[in-house]
Amino acid sequence: MRKILVTGAAGFIGFHLSRRLLEGDDEVVGLDNLNPYYDVTLKEARLSLLEKNGAFRLIRADITDRKAMAALFAEERPEIVVNLAAQAGVRYSLENPHAYVESNLVGFMNVLEGCRHHHVRHLVFASSSSVYGANTRMPFSVHDNVDHPLSLYAATKKANELMAHSYSALYGLPCTGLRFFTVYGPWGRPDMALFLFTRAILEGRPIDVFNEGRMERDFTYIDDIVEGVARIMDRIPTPDAAWNGDRPDPSSSFAPYRLYNIGNNQPIALMDFIRLLEDHLGRKAKKNFLPLQAGDVPATFADIDALATAVGFKPVTPIAEGIGHFVAWYRDYYRC
Repeated sequence: MRKILVTGAAGFIGFHLSRRLLEGDDEVVGLDNLNPYYDVTLKEARLSLLEKNGAFRLIRADITDRKAMAALFAEERPEIVVNLAAQAGVRYSLENPHAYVESNLVGFMNVLEGCRHHHVRHLVFASSSSVYGANTRMPFSVHDNVDHPLSLYAATKKANELMAHSYSALYGLPCTGLRFFTVYGPWGRPDMALFLFTRAILEGRPIDVFNEGRMERDFTYIDDIVEGVARIMDRIPTPDAAWNGDRPDPSSSFAPYRLYNIGNNQPIALMDFIRLLEDHLGRKAKKNFLPLQAGDVPATFADIDALATAVGFKPVTPIAEGIGHFVAWYRDYYRC
């Protein structure tokens, strides 16, 4: 039985990953501060399901708390760490930038220090498709340079990749960063488009459609994300013998370090996404068309060849099926 630390265990991806790991007989130590960025009762409902399994334990603490994090690592000594705790959201980073520095930079530093001092076998950490920023060549590849972020959120995620690489190079800490592409599904985040649209449509309110609807997203179903993370956890990176400093590949290194995209590899036009949701809800949306918001990008599209080569997996859930699962969950959870 492996002991795995999952930070952000009450969050959307953290909950689903923890549940998957518990099904595989792992011991999961979940860390979360249950902050009120969105509905805490939703987080508590997720945790209530996890806590039915005796192999799950929640530690309520904040990754920004240096002493608490040091004590956690000293006491628990996890074999693998999956860092999913972060201040999420591109748009919120325009309103409260300090929250991103504290959680995504200071907090991640505490995770790295814990891993270094307690000889963690593998640190897997969440990055984001947002790091591609001003890049326009599609699909987005982990082999491309990503030095032009368009939001502070994206900048902190790029910083996480650089921080992890430095620890990998200095201390031999095996690190893998995963760039998630627009994750959706049951138990999702209320600040994400699918959740916002569903709630508004059912309540008869208009939905905000940015860039006048001319947007595409590589929507990726949560079960596919979790499958990718679980497989990557078991693939501990080693130094890449072919890495060349004259032509540095950002996705690998002379150190035990790797980056992967996890996306559906099939971008969907936002207006098509809305039509599918309308079909499942049996209602038409009232649309409030708006310009592209600061920090946002018109399209995302994941090149997942590296992931497929490494672990033999590509996301498989069709968008219509995934939206159907979400709507069924939403109606059941909110009794509507």
